[in-house]
Amino acid sequence: MNRYRGHLRFAPLGEAGQYRLRKARVALVGMGALGSSAAGLLARAGVGFLRLCDRDFVERDNLQRQALYDEEDVQAGLPKAVAAAARLGRINAEVALDPRVVDVDPTNVEGLVGDVDLVVDGTDNFGTRFLLNDACVKLGKPWIYGGCVGSRGMMMAVRPGEGPCFACLAGEPPAPGAVPTCEAEGILNTVPAAVAALQATEAFKILAGRTEALLPGLVVLDLWRGTRRLLGIPRLPGCETCVRRRFRFLEAVPPPALSLCGRDAVQVRPPTGGGVDLEEVERRLACRGPILRNAHLLRFSAEGCEITLFPDARAIIRGTGDPARARSLYDRYVGS
Repeated sequence: MNRYRGHLRFAPLGEAGQYRLRKARVALVGMGALGSSAAGLLARAGVGFLRLCDRDFVERDNLQRQALYDEEDVQAGLPKAVAAAARLGRINAEVALDPRVVDVDPTNVEGLVGDVDLVVDGTDNFGTRFLLNDACVKLGKPWIYGGCVGSRGMMMAVRPGEGPCFACLAGEPPAPGAVPTCEAEGILNTVPAAVAALQATEAFKILAGRTEALLPGLVVLDLWRGTRRLLGIPRLPGCETCVRRRFRFLEAVPPPALSLCGRDAVQVRPPTGGGVDLEEVERRLACRGPILRNAHLLRFSAEGCEITLFPDARAIIRGTGDPARARSLYDRYVGS
């Protein structure tokens, strides 16, 4: 326990709280700017088990704000979950790490969060947050929402049965283009670090059993302006999710092709379940030019687009925002 003596000397945690952190299990959904920063803090704090869930791979423009990655990860074409696990293992070998290169959707979310004590939101879209909210409310799992854009950030701890859920805060998913995005407004790289620090702190409170110290509502920051507000969020008497317990996002069917926010990219799912043999695909496409393949993905270029294929047969096609074109490219080069 000596490596955690900073926490041991901090009275609100102390030895009892640190022991509880070591026994805790946490799932992080999304390993981008928020998820990578929060994961680093949780690992350094000695949280005993971290499940790292992300569908994407490391790109050069991620390095401006995503704390666990470097240029070698970009060159190697590593998925974020894999690169994060490698880095976290060097930070704290005592932490059990479970990297999952996966798109979190209604078919797998309950399995990913069902055996943990807490979920940390590192996602970049409302659809996945509403899905997480459904799963966590249904299973009675606390989770911590976080979001950021420009110089602004938001954070709220959700404790099912003890207060408002994410649906009480957000209502319905916003229409496309109705909310600001990092692609349009950019993002100051200190903002995810600040929001992740708040998320990790609220996680420590929950995991250590110090829930009386939780911030009562939504924290809203603007680091450029130097402002911070704490907004009380009521639990809605007629909330569809936490009061009526209707989990419509868990019942939704994942779309076969999904435009990724701010990426000029589309994620394509195979029409049926199952995986793909990356080595076989590489042999079949060898005549097309340079191909990058590792244990986690295969990447090649076709018709002005970059296609990254994963072993679960999911692909991210960069260079188009048109789902129909992405689906056509997938069928042509991977198979229908």
